[in-house]
Amino acid sequence: MVAYMFAVFESGGKQHRVSEGDVVRLERVSGEPGQSVEFDRVLMVSEGDDVTVGTPYVEGGKVTAEVVDQGRADKVRVIKFKRRKNYLRRAGHRQQYTEIRITGINA
Repeated sequence: MVAYMFAVFESGGKQHRVSEGDVVRLERVSGEPGQSVEFDRVLMVSEGDDVTVGTPYVEGGKVTAEVVDQGRADKVRVIKFKRRKNYLRRAGHRQQYTEIRITGINA
């Protein structure tokens, strides 16, 4: 049986579980499409039954990826309203994101 390898890393205050070849959408990371990026805040690496958990990070752990796209997500509309109080507030927000393709996982 082929060992399935995955890693959990931290980026933008969030944790992401990835394996090689995955395409993941993260909060904005600097880099042009086609450029390589590295994430060294690896929390866990698993290769089959061999699991390495960091305290808090895995020593020498690294996830490498290639930037696929930079963009902005759909607009999120925020409305605050109180009836009969003449109160209405509208706001919108578009979060910037980076789409990456995982190219390698090192424990």
